[in-house]
Amino acid sequence: MDIVSIQTGKKIMKQWYEELFENYANKYDQEGYTSGTLGEVDFIEKELDYEKNKLILDVGCGTGRHSLELARRGYSVTGIDLSESMLEKARKTAAVEKLKIDFIKKDARNFYLETQFDLSIMICEGAFPLMETDEMNFSILKNIYASLKSPGKLILTTCNGLYPLFNSVKDFLNSNPGEAKSLESSFDLMTFRDHSVYEITDDSGNKKVLKCNERYYTPPEINWLLKSIGFTTTEIFGCHLGAFSRNHKLTTEDYEMLVVASNVA
Repeated sequence: MDIVSIQTGKKIMKQWYEELFENYANKYDQEGYTSGTLGEVDFIEKELDYEKNKLILDVGCGTGRHSLELARRGYSVTGIDLSESMLEKARKTAAVEKLKIDFIKKDARNFYLETQFDLSIMICEGAFPLMETDEMNFSILKNIYASLKSPGKLILTTCNGLYPLFNSVKDFLNSNPGEAKSLESSFDLMTFRDHSVYEITDDSGNKKVLKCNERYYTPPEINWLLKSIGFTTTEIFGCHLGAFSRNHKLTTEDYEMLVVASNVA
């Protein structure tokens, strides 16, 4: 779907991730990769040393599954996302459960919040690395760094560039329960981007075919990106659904990597 710019009168093509999430909130929560929330929040709590006074920023929060669970456990959370429909579901859930969470529509590539946070989380490719250029992905990390207190910490998961060198991305994605199915997939060794075609059915029953483009990062790239911004330590682990742990060594069989970075001087 295209939108028309009021200023120029020209059509502006929506990116695939905008189309995917504009009416997909209910279906999103049924995807297999959303089933590990409780175990993932257990890990986040441990990284916070269970200090309830810590302020948390959830970047690419979607329907708020991590934000909501953290708030249920007594933490103060702000969630930002580009999709108004995803945020609206998050707000409704928070209202029903009487949870005080700020869910704000923001573009992770260009945001500023007056509050400084102790921790930022960006789980399940929440914004990074969905953007269409490396520069856009880099800007997300820079904005997160600027939003953190010192000392502060970032926990993110992202696509593991080692995985497609040894495995089929298409087979992995189609092995997971959920609505979205990959019709085709092509991994570019020169850019480490997977170009795929997805078929989904949105919350209104409309079928969509989306041409997707995701960036896979190698561990040295992630380490360099974060340290070039100002993070002083980066640790990378294998990412296991619902079972985040520092004990999981990253391998070529891990579709995602779990990254913990801090800005401690």
